[in-house]
Amino acid sequence: MPKARVRDVNLHYDVRGAGDPIVMIMGLGASSAAWDPRLVEDLARSFSVVTFDNRGTGQSDKPDIPYSLEMFADDTAGLMDTLGLRRAHIFGVSMGGMIAQEFALRHPGRLQTLTLGCTTAGGAHAVAPPPESLAILTAPREGVPADEIIRRGWPLGYTPEYIRDHRDELEAAIPRLLEHPTPPYAFKRQLEATYTLKTWDRLPQIKAPTLVITGARDVLIPSRNSELLAQRIPGARLHLIANAGHAFMGQARAEFVRVFVPFLKEHPIRG
Repeated sequence: MPKARVRDVNLHYDVRGAGDPIVMIMGLGASSAAWDPRLVEDLARSFSVVTFDNRGTGQSDKPDIPYSLEMFADDTAGLMDTLGLRRAHIFGVSMGGMIAQEFALRHPGRLQTLTLGCTTAGGAHAVAPPPESLAILTAPREGVPADEIIRRGWPLGYTPEYIRDHRDELEAAIPRLLEHPTPPYAFKRQLEATYTLKTWDRLPQIKAPTLVITGARDVLIPSRNSELLAQRIPGARLHLIANAGHAFMGQARAEFVRVFVPFLKEHPIRG
C-alpha cells in the first residue's frame, strides 16, 4: 500500500480493481485492514475500490492533536485530489458514515452517490446504544492486550449467534487487524471527534443519491438511527439486513453486495 501526503499527514491507501471509484471510509479506531478482504474482492470486480487508513490508524500518521469529523472529511477529499479523482461513490460505515455525511455537505460536487452504513446523525435526534454497549466501547485500553480488545468488541459488531458459529473465522482475522494496531491515544482522539457530530439540521441539503443500510440487530448504533437518516435525506433509500449487527458488511456480505452494487450501477460516473 502506498502513502499520499494529504494536508498535514501521510495517509496509507490501496486501490483494487477498475471502473468507477468507490472511496470506502472505515469507522472508529479501525484501519482499512478491518474491511473484509472478500468484500473488497467482490466490489473490485466492477469498481475501482479505494481503501485507506484514517489519520490515527493503520499505517497513516497519528498526530496527537484534536481530531474532528470535518478534518476527516477534508482528508478524504485531499486523498481524492492526490489520486486524481474528481468524483467518486462515497461509502462510510459507523464513524466513517459520520465522516461521509460531512464529506457530502462540505464537498457536494465530489460525490456521485452516498452510502451510509450503520451510522447516525448524532445530536438530540440520535438513538443511543444500550449502556452495556457504551461500557464496552469506552472501557480503558491501556495495558489490555490488543487481541483481547478485539475479542471484547465482538459483541458490538456481531450477533451472539454469529460469534458462536464463526468464532474460528473471527479469530483468524485477528493477526491481520493487529499488524498495525491503533494506539489508545489515537482511539481516544477519534472517539472525541464523534461526540461533536451534528448533521441533522443540514441533512436535507444532501442532493446525491443516497443509500442508508445497516444490520437490524445493531447494538452499537441502533438501526432506528438509519431509519431517521433515510427520512431526513431527500430521496434516500433504506435497507435493513435482518439478523445482522453493526458489522453487517462482513456478517451479511452477500446481501449487502446484492443491494450496494446495483445501487452504484444505477448512477454511473460519466465523463
